[in-house]
Amino acid sequence: MPRTSIHAGRTLPTWYDDAKLGVFLHWGLYSVPGWAPQVGDIQTVLRAHGPAYLLSHSPYAEWYLNSMRIPGSDTERHHREVWHDQPYAAFAPLFEQASADADLDALAAVCASSGARYVVLTTKHHEGYCLWPTDVAHPVHGDGWRSRRDLVGDLAQAVRARDMRMGLYYSGGIDWSVHDVVIRDLATLLFAVPQDDPYPALCDAHLRELVDRYAPDVLWNDIAMPAAVDLDALFAHYYAAVPDGVVNDRWAQGRVDVPGVASALRAISWSIEKAWPVIPSRYKSLEFSVRPPHHDFTTPEYAQKDSIERRKWESTRGVGHSFGANRNEDPADIVTATELVRSFVDIVAKGGNLLIGIGPEPDGSIPSWQQAPLRGLGDWLEVHG
Repeated sequence: MPRTSIHAGRTLPTWYDDAKLGVFLHWGLYSVPGWAPQVGDIQTVLRAHGPAYLLSHSPYAEWYLNSMRIPGSDTERHHREVWHDQPYAAFAPLFEQASADADLDALAAVCASSGARYVVLTTKHHEGYCLWPTDVAHPVHGDGWRSRRDLVGDLAQAVRARDMRMGLYYSGGIDWSVHDVVIRDLATLLFAVPQDDPYPALCDAHLRELVDRYAPDVLWNDIAMPAAVDLDALFAHYYAAVPDGVVNDRWAQGRVDVPGVASALRAISWSIEKAWPVIPSRYKSLEFSVRPPHHDFTTPEYAQKDSIERRKWESTRGVGHSFGANRNEDPADIVTATELVRSFVDIVAKGGNLLIGIGPEPDGSIPSWQQAPLRGLGDWLEVHG
């Protein structure tokens, strides 16, 4: 039988249902290289070419570390040409130096200019680097894989000072800092979730620390969560600290690294890649369809709904084809203010929120080309909101 949650039936807080618009900030070590190939949006690339091609040509600059590990990939070639033999860890001191003087009030002001009611910040993306001075020791890097400045706390203060809610993103399902799994296809993606000690305890401790220190209004996990983490207990801790908080749907748990299952999944992954050209388009989309027993809203990515949804949902996308800063993009890759307004209206009409993503530079600044569509949406909301 499907597992149920003690939190089932929880009423969605009114503030989140009414918020309609949030800003998603992807900021981390990947902001230093700030590069991904120009291939189009992720859904289009996936439909046209399949998972393996997408992973070696990812438009997501925040996936830089994984992409540079794939021999022959666009990012691997770019890294070799620009950064030569420098390891990814070399970006840490560069980011640390640049972010130390970041004007986070100015960053919050950019978010507010869109008319957003809440902001979500990547506290730890797939690279594993923490944007707050966590007291939880990293199993590989000790205390060396975290920001010395409390970027999470300082931004939360600036965001809340502008009457916006503060949400925190955490990548529980992928962490390239604890193992060297390279995600090349569907099979390696499924096996990429770290399940062994001490990673589950690390996730649980990190999330509880974030809740206790910053009381996030949104707790936004990505990909999945190790099976050993007690989600009911974690959510109970969160809701006790933030009674009107919300959690998203990307907390799926389960192990595939068991005898028999692993080999079957590899065979299925291979078969899907071979059959991709003849698979109907309606089945060829990026979705997070495996969900935990409890969540407050769903999170389609670079996608919208065809009809009104009874359950709350939040559409998330970047202003370009990447969430993190990508200095390889040009104006043709960026959504216009008019396009953003139309998308926002369609999402809200169907019961959703829009979480629009921008990627700060290492120093926390937002390029004018990223600001333009947000300010255009904000101007429209001042008149029509």
